[in-house]
Amino acid sequence: MAGTKLKWLWLSFIALVLDQLTKWAVKTGMQLYESIDILPFFKLTYVHNTGAAFSFLSEAGGWQRWFFAAMAFVVSGVIVVWIMRLKEHETLLAIALSLVLGGAIGNLIDRLAYGYVIDFLDVYYQAWHWPAFNIADSAITVGVMLMLAESFGFGKPKPE
Repeated sequence: MAGTKLKWLWLSFIALVLDQLTKWAVKTGMQLYESIDILPFFKLTYVHNTGAAFSFLSEAGGWQRWFFAAMAFVVSGVIVVWIMRLKEHETLLAIALSLVLGGAIGNLIDRLAYGYVIDFLDVYYQAWHWPAFNIADSAITVGVMLMLAESFGFGKPKPE
C-alpha cells in the first residue's frame, strides 16, 4: 500500500514549487544584498548561503557544497523509504516528513545549480537579525516541529 502512504508527497511538491518560484523571483528581481522593507521586523534581503543552516561552514572553501548536496540526497532517499514504511494512522508524521523532503530537495536544487542556497527572508529586531532563510528552510522547520509534536503524542490515535 505504498501509494496511500505516499499520498502526502503533494506537500513536498508544493513546498518545492513555492521554494523554487520565490527563489527565482528574488534572483531575477533583486540585486545580491538588496533589501526591501516589508514590515517593521521583516524584509526581503537577497543573499547566497554556501553553508548549511545559519551559514554553518559557509567559509569552508567549497567542499561543503558537495558534502551538503550528498547529505540532502541521502536524507531525501531515507525520508521516502521512511514514508513508505509508515502505518496508515501515522498521518502527522507523513505530513512532517513530506515537508522536510520538499525543503531538502529545494535546497539541494540550489546547491547543485549554483553552489549556494538562495536565502531572502530576513526577520529582525532593531540591529539583531535572525539568519536569512527561504521557503525550503521554512518547510524543513515546520516539518521538524511537527515531528517533535508527533513524538510527544500529538496526532496519534487515542487508545480505545
